[in-house]
Amino acid sequence: MQFRYTAVNPKNKKSRGTITAENKAEAIARLQNEGLTPLELVSYGGTEKNEEPKSFWQMEIGSSDIHKAKIRKKKLLAMMHQMGIMMKAGVSLSMAMDVLIDGEKNKNLKKILSAINEDLYTGTPISAAMAKFRAFPEIIVNIVQSGEANGRLDTAFERCAVILEKEVALSSKIKGAMGYPIFLLILTLILLIIMNVVVLPNFASVFTQFDAQLPALTVAVMGFSHFIMTQWYLILLTVFLLIFAFVMLKKRNEVFSTAMDRFTLKLPGFGSLLRQSYIARFCRIMSSLVEAGVEIVRALEISRNVIPNRYFKNQLSQVVDEVKVGSSINASVAKFPIFDSLLVSMIKVGEESGMLVETLDKMASLYEEQTDESTKRFSSALEPAMTIIIAVVVGTVVISIVLPMFGMYSVVAG
Repeated sequence: MQFRYTAVNPKNKKSRGTITAENKAEAIARLQNEGLTPLELVSYGGTEKNEEPKSFWQMEIGSSDIHKAKIRKKKLLAMMHQMGIMMKAGVSLSMAMDVLIDGEKNKNLKKILSAINEDLYTGTPISAAMAKFRAFPEIIVNIVQSGEANGRLDTAFERCAVILEKEVALSSKIKGAMGYPIFLLILTLILLIIMNVVVLPNFASVFTQFDAQLPALTVAVMGFSHFIMTQWYLILLTVFLLIFAFVMLKKRNEVFSTAMDRFTLKLPGFGSLLRQSYIARFCRIMSSLVEAGVEIVRALEISRNVIPNRYFKNQLSQVVDEVKVGSSINASVAKFPIFDSLLVSMIKVGEESGMLVETLDKMASLYEEQTDESTKRFSSALEPAMTIIIAVVVGTVVISIVLPMFGMYSVVAG
């Protein structure tokens, strides 16, 4: 039989081609012997008939490549918990997968699990099967692979669940800290729009009828209101273009993206909060990978890749390069001010005492607690600041309306 394949090599580089084999299982085995992990394998010609093309009505509308699909961390967390429990109870891997597939309601995850299960029946290790899908982060794949190597898949899945649980908790704290300030900001914008579109135009017509002498503040506020009423489309277009330009530069321009990420880390309050959360994530993932038996350099690379901040990631890349040529982790980390002296000292203690895993785990817990405290302080500081901003906006509009009314009252009384 002839098969068309799409596969990736150990460096994650894609390749396409054809291969001849007796069946699909043999084709997969031959590709794996060549160091390739098959992503797609389709038969054509030979003794097996090609599938007839589906009609329009049989085609799945909105279908997409499940290999690129993303799954929420909470979903993955639940899956890792279930797999850990079943593996610990002695349930076979294939049966555990069947249980997950039967109970899964998310369509994408169900398709992914089904594809992994098919690979398991052909002899593909579960880590290799998971590596084909973007839904499973690199750290999860590596820990599962280590679990396969030492025969402790139950421990591997439990370790994955712990990592995901910490990630979800950390993300929730940061989102929670930003939730209320963002709500107040939206409320401020709504109030500003209502006052400039509804309230001020009515008072402007009254002042015009009485031919009142308007103070400078009132003139400025009324002018701003008139500008919003007449040029709203230009304002929206400008805002859209600025946001679009920022997003595109952030995605496409590495220099701009790095500079913005560095600027973010220097913001008062918020920058410190982000830095602590990144260090907590770095320590937690390093600890889990080293404990799972992943080589130090590889663990550093994976830990670097999960950090979303490009400036922070660049610092870690330099640490990785130095460790590759024989430098200790603590000596490499000490060269970059983004890592504080406490972390450097504790990593040094961990390396010298042979307790790097325990030390990193303790530091992860410490930075997670600091992130929690910083989140509360940041949220507490932002609430009164946003309240003051709302008061200033509303107060300015009210004063601009009241001042001419006093003048009008004086004229009428006189």
